Amino acid sequence: MRDAYHEELDSISDALVEMARLVGSAIGRATTALLDADLNVAESVIAADEKVDGLQRDLENQAIALLARQQPVATDLRVVVTSLRMSADLERSGDLARHVAKLARLRFPASAVPGDLHSTILEMGQLAQRLMAKAAEVIVTKDVDEALQLEADDDRMDDLHRTLFQHLLDDRWKHGIETAVDVTLVGRYYERFADHAVSVAKRVIYLVTGEHADEMTPAPIEP
Repeated sequence: MRDAYHEELDSISDALVEMARLVGSAIGRATTALLDADLNVAESVIAADEKVDGLQRDLENQAIALLARQQPVATDLRVVVTSLRMSADLERSGDLARHVAKLARLRFPASAVPGDLHSTILEMGQLAQRLMAKAAEVIVTKDVDEALQLEADDDRMDDLHRTLFQHLLDDRWKHGIETAVDVTLVGRYYERFADHAVSVAKRVIYLVTGEHADEMTPAPIEP
């Protein structure tokens, strides 16, 4: 009986990893669709979000059934509750990737992003994908140090987000209001996607240690 119980806990973790990998792939493909004005890729990202939503529903149902049948306590209860919260972060990440793809579809056959911002958006998309890949790895390894590093890695996304706004506020901006709105939205989608990856990592820290990442005392620096 206990073996089956722990297999169910493991399957919840496996579902989280699959969700993280799916949304990481989705943001990468959505970036391609956005920059290359690739309608087929955009449509595939939009359609694939249903799988992420389905995984979240299945995970929620499994977690609720587990709570009802097994009434877990202590660490096991923390695993189930934290997993539910992580699944919400990952589902929202999938929605954000879908938003990027929908913008690509909306502006097709043109690109929603001006050529002079392609490199910035490309870096944001690649970074978002790497952050989510790290989050997936942290779910598997439960490596607290790696999870803490993810927040520092996110600083680069914040820098890129500020760079976009500097372009938008520049007197030399010549792409019009509609494109400015598109770029503002895209920047926000990537920035929020990265935040969700960080949130997943923070929840892993809580799962492992019982402490919230923001409340943890940094390790002393050795001389």
